[in-house]
Amino acid sequence: MNINLIRKSGKFNFEAENESGFTVELDAKTAIGGEGKGFRPMEMLLIGLGGCSGIDMVNVLTKQKEPLNDIKIAINASRKDEEMPPIFDVINIHFDLFGDLNVQKVERALVMTFDKYCSVSNILGRSATINFTYEIHKV
Repeated sequence: MNINLIRKSGKFNFEAENESGFTVELDAKTAIGGEGKGFRPMEMLLIGLGGCSGIDMVNVLTKQKEPLNDIKIAINASRKDEEMPPIFDVINIHFDLFGDLNVQKVERALVMTFDKYCSVSNILGRSATINFTYEIHKV
């Protein structure tokens, strides 16, 4: 896995590119001179958590032959601002799942996702508490 970053403008605005050519822009917070031209690095970690756990949830539910029509993920997090560096303290992730889903299979998929499959949650979970919740919306 290779990622390359180039500085685009200002002091802290970078563009990251992966091996497939996909790009994303990053920037620092305005309080230290960022210009609001991209995601902040800690936000990228939360995006990684959402993507990783979302992919794993869809994968597990599909293997369980559950009729998942759609999924939406909301994440909020707090940081240990009194520490340096200010790492995440608590991360709350909520899944809105759409379909006629079996509660036991959803709960099993969540446990498998966070305890076994999602590498990002396993990394972040070593320093932060990760809480997950869900709601099933029957369609």
